Amino acid sequence: MAQLLQTPPRRVTAGNWSPAAAASAAASRRLRHGPGGWSAPEDPIRARQRLSRPAGSMDLTSQPCSLKDDSINLKVTNYSGTQIDDADNLKEELEKWKERLEKAEKQKDELLLLKLSADEKKGQAQDELKKLMDLEEEQFKENMIKKENQERNLAVVKEQNIELQKEIQKLKDDLAAKSSKLSQDFRIKREIPKKKMKFTRMENAESDDTFLNTCCLFHIAAKIPFRLQQRQALLTFEEEDVAQKLIRRGKHTVSLDNEKIELKAVPVTLETGVKFELHVTLSGEKINVSEVPDLPIPDEWIRDKIELNFYKSKRGGGGEVKDVRYDRRSRTAIITFLKPGVADNCVRCTKHPFYINEKRFMLSVSPCIEKHLEKFQIFSGISKRTILLSGIQEVEEDEESMQDMIEIHFQKPTNGGGEIENIKYVATGTKLAYFEEDTENVS
Repeated sequence: MAQLLQTPPRRVTAGNWSPAAAASAAASRRLRHGPGGWSAPEDPIRARQRLSRPAGSMDLTSQPCSLKDDSINLKVTNYSGTQIDDADNLKEELEKWKERLEKAEKQKDELLLLKLSADEKKGQAQDELKKLMDLEEEQFKENMIKKENQERNLAVVKEQNIELQKEIQKLKDDLAAKSSKLSQDFRIKREIPKKKMKFTRMENAESDDTFLNTCCLFHIAAKIPFRLQQRQALLTFEEEDVAQKLIRRGKHTVSLDNEKIELKAVPVTLETGVKFELHVTLSGEKINVSEVPDLPIPDEWIRDKIELNFYKSKRGGGGEVKDVRYDRRSRTAIITFLKPGVADNCVRCTKHPFYINEKRFMLSVSPCIEKHLEKFQIFSGISKRTILLSGIQEVEEDEESMQDMIEIHFQKPTNGGGEIENIKYVATGTKLAYFEEDTENVS
């Protein structure tokens, strides 16, 4: 980047002429016209304009001159032969501008090198960016192809699953139908054992439908638990008198292999027990239906759908429905049929299809059983044939051997014993023994 240096010419008049001004004007002319001196006569109009400018102003009409020295001698001597200071100042200023020019040229070269390096790196970055964009586009295309293939395969798998579910459901329906048919056709025939019956009581029949029901009566007496502590034994004799005699006697001496131990016989104190009668009625005209779907439709509509479903159910042996009681909270219903035997046919198949709103559900069917308790009693249990032995000392024999020795001792009539029905000895820890009502020895 070249810079031009021009020294503004001074206007020479009669009043301001001096040798220094003449030398400065000569140097300015040399800088303008080069080392060869005058190249051509100056235009008179431009000369007048140049001479009419005040001192210190720039000549903007002259041609630019080179900053090279070209061995120009800027020394101007005056009439006395001395060197003029202005020429030295101009030379020093010219040297400074040369240094600045060299420095600017050097900076320009460095900037050009940096620009070339930056352009090279920019080209490399653009190439890498293009490669990355091409790779990203290729990967995007591959991912789109994979996604399309996966969606296509997923759609095929879904269609196959739907077909398989239809086939499975069809097979289930066929199996249920065949099972129901087989259960009706191939029933096991065997002789029914005969039992002696006796008249117990008489009840008023509320309706003819009562004869279709199956009634059962269970007499239940709860077992009473008794906690048997460590080194205690329970003995139950066949005769009540033997147990009571041993309790009245109190202390007993039992001979072991090497020593004798003292035992104490006490009665068994039991907690209270309960007994009651359980009446179970298996309905011959009603069935229980569970797992009814909870749908956002009125209860009357669901009730009508259930009634229509079991009225038309040919596979499940349905028939004309008398009444339907539906409970949305428990998702159950109780269906009462008009004709006898329909309920028995329905409960032979535990699952029934239920169609509503073009959807298929499966209902669970079971017999309708009514239960109630009667004659509930609380009693205090007394075991008169059982005694509790306590105070048994710790011995070297194991639990079974100790139990055998106790049983042998109390079986002997000479020791006041008799035939033992049951015995239990606990060497370590605690165990529970259960007592139930003694119906065989009721007086």
